[in-house]
Amino acid sequence: MALVRWGLRRHTLHPLKRKSSLLLKLTVVVFSVLLFCEYLIYYLVIFRCHWPEVKMPAHGHQKEPVLKAMFLADTHLLGEIQGHWLDKLRREWQMERAFQTALWSLQPEVVFILGDIFDEGKWSSAQAWADDVQRFQRMFRHPSHVQLKVIVGNHDIGFHYQMSKYRVKRFEKVFDSKMLFSLKGVNFVMVNSVAMEGDGCNICSEAEAGLIEISRRLNCSREVPGSSQCGGGQRLPASAPVLLQHYPLYRTSDANCSGDDAAPLEERTIPFKERYDVLSREASLKLLWWLRPRLVLSGHTHSACEVLHAGRTPELSVPSFSWRNRNNPSFIMGSLTSRDYALSKCYLPCEDTVLATYCGAAGLLMVLTLAHFERLVTPFLGTYLGLKVCTTTPGSGFCF
Repeated sequence: MALVRWGLRRHTLHPLKRKSSLLLKLTVVVFSVLLFCEYLIYYLVIFRCHWPEVKMPAHGHQKEPVLKAMFLADTHLLGEIQGHWLDKLRREWQMERAFQTALWSLQPEVVFILGDIFDEGKWSSAQAWADDVQRFQRMFRHPSHVQLKVIVGNHDIGFHYQMSKYRVKRFEKVFDSKMLFSLKGVNFVMVNSVAMEGDGCNICSEAEAGLIEISRRLNCSREVPGSSQCGGGQRLPASAPVLLQHYPLYRTSDANCSGDDAAPLEERTIPFKERYDVLSREASLKLLWWLRPRLVLSGHTHSACEVLHAGRTPELSVPSFSWRNRNNPSFIMGSLTSRDYALSKCYLPCEDTVLATYCGAAGLLMVLTLAHFERLVTPFLGTYLGLKVCTTTPGSGFCF
């Protein structure tokens, strides 16, 4: 009888041990996959990105300081009306991890976000706006030695017919949206492209007046010091500016765009609408004439495109930084001096890769569960039911 009781106890304990072993294996697999997909993958992908090398002047010239700048666009933080809580949680975690990993790995000196920071700024209430701003500041937190500059977009204050003084001032109160910014001898002009409607509205008139004044100061930086027309105020670095805005300069479509992150083929030939998809011809010509930029960076289309305006001014459309808008988000890395620049693109993890990893892990969990279930049930059937069941355990060649 003692031998029988020992045998029963032995068969009772084995399933419990196997269950605990299964739970341990499942826990390890789930934790490892979550750690990889939600944390480590950002380091593995962004570690491959490197700052481009800018051409230095020939021997005999003083070496210029190089400014390291990151450019990203269209984060579209979801609001309380159209944003589902699960979608918010997923997309904002992705952007937060990507941004924080890029800051830690690449160490930029300044970061520019080219508009459409929020998705519902054009109609959000005061409380909803405050909540959105708080989430943005948590996601895009940065050390004090890194400067963050934000350009306004149509989703932040509305299209021209929705734009109001209240929304513009609300945005400017949170983000120091000065139109002119200089660092390490590099001039940046940040334009409210929604206000470039050209219809003489108060906001539009103020924006154009500010750009004309900036144009005067840029021209004075190229003049001989002490010129009677420029006065004795603080001079800007003698450098052609980089123009930053949300809307792209005028182009008919994305037909000439190419690359993995360009618009889909079926969308590239769709004509762009002036003052909606791109700036008007008139506004584009004004900006090019007033500012004479050496480089233009814009957002809004959510896709990449390189355009050469008037045969001499390059423009780069920066893709969306949000996985909600793209499967392969990216940002631009720029090494700039007062005379030259070099750009490169840093891609973030593709969402397809993350989903495929989760699907593979789910399949592995299923295999582990079935294997343990078979090893648990087979001895039980053979011992207690008197059935002749052959084991499938490796190395066993007998039946019960």
